[in-house]
Amino acid sequence: MKEKKTNPWAWIPTLYFAQGLPYVAVMTISVIMYKKLGISNTDIALYTSWLYLPWVIKPFWSPFIDLLKTKRWWIVTMQLLVGAGLAGVAFTIPMPNFFQITLAVFWLVAFSSATHDIAADGFYMLALNVKDQAMYVGIRSTFYRIANIAGQGLLIMLAGGLEIWTGNIKYAWSITFFILAGLFLAFTLYHKYILPIPSSDKSVMGENNAKTIFEGFWETFASFFRKKQAGIAILFMLFYRFPEAQLVKLINPFLLDPVDKGGLGLTTSEVGLVYGTIGIVGLTLGGIIGGVCAAKGGLRKWLWPMAWSISLTCITFVYLGYFQPQDFIIINLCVFIEQFGYGFGFTAYMLYLIYYSDGEHKTAHYAICTAFMALGMMLPGMAAGWLQEQIGYEKFFIWVMICCAATIAVCAFIKIDSNYGRKEEEKEVIEQK
Repeated sequence: MKEKKTNPWAWIPTLYFAQGLPYVAVMTISVIMYKKLGISNTDIALYTSWLYLPWVIKPFWSPFIDLLKTKRWWIVTMQLLVGAGLAGVAFTIPMPNFFQITLAVFWLVAFSSATHDIAADGFYMLALNVKDQAMYVGIRSTFYRIANIAGQGLLIMLAGGLEIWTGNIKYAWSITFFILAGLFLAFTLYHKYILPIPSSDKSVMGENNAKTIFEGFWETFASFFRKKQAGIAILFMLFYRFPEAQLVKLINPFLLDPVDKGGLGLTTSEVGLVYGTIGIVGLTLGGIIGGVCAAKGGLRKWLWPMAWSISLTCITFVYLGYFQPQDFIIINLCVFIEQFGYGFGFTAYMLYLIYYSDGEHKTAHYAICTAFMALGMMLPGMAAGWLQEQIGYEKFFIWVMICCAATIAVCAFIKIDSNYGRKEEEKEVIEQK
């Protein structure tokens, strides 16, 4: 196919908006929908945590993206499959056995979304030169965040409005997912024609190429575990977010559950505003400020403040669980503080993944790090719903605070270069001293 260039502004915002939306649909919207449809917290946490699996095993099938077809083809095809999957969810919600069927379809959406991530990130590097990659990295991150607000905020508020308007919860959520499916059909058609066609984006299928790629993959995979402090690094990836991995599965059920069941009794639309909008703003601001701080002083200097930030702000949910305030401003403030603290603390986690990945196989090693990152969210989240139903929200949030000890413990053992993350000019001043 003949090479075609397109202005990056025409495709980067929509591509990364489309990348973020299905992840939100699978991980967050599904939780709220199942809660509104009467599924228990135990089942919600257990089965939706399994939906992390495609992101956990993503590095193992990433070589196929290079072997078969172009990354452009994978992007368009996966967007079509995501749209079809979301339409499948919409069709099956009214069915009596909707829980089992929609879970199966959500898993297919998750698999397609994880594959789309691989193709989109690879395509970004092929379609742009190094200078443009640096220039537009903030744009792609911004539109990924906007997708979070659109999914967790606007779509949830829409579903809440439809619940009131239709008087039928299943019908309201079915309409919501049809709208989401229609949006992905539009993305598919748009990107099919607007995405550039880089000359370097081509299949490398061939016996020798395939053999070389797989041999290189296994060697790269093995070299990940031969790096210094590999064991400690993996423990850090798995346990730094141990409290949050449990908390995140129960935040929306807690906000939705009635007061007599230990929750706050918010409506669906209110949850979309509190957690999906105010919370995401807090998360984003925390991340931005965390990045600025890390650039000033380096990861080593800010590791402990960030670790304490991601840990101590969980206490806001201990307060909410114990007092169950009905003041909407107080609820918003608590969620904002917790999400801000998480965003600020999460900066250290992401920087460490980049730090550990640095070296000869940095891209592949980073992909393996993100697999451990997903596993660290998947495993603790699976049992969180069962635990909460055994001990109640109040004691569950206290348990989450106790689990913060795991975050602090793993930080005590990792070793980080004192200059890592600092701006170059600051490094030069220190070296001159």
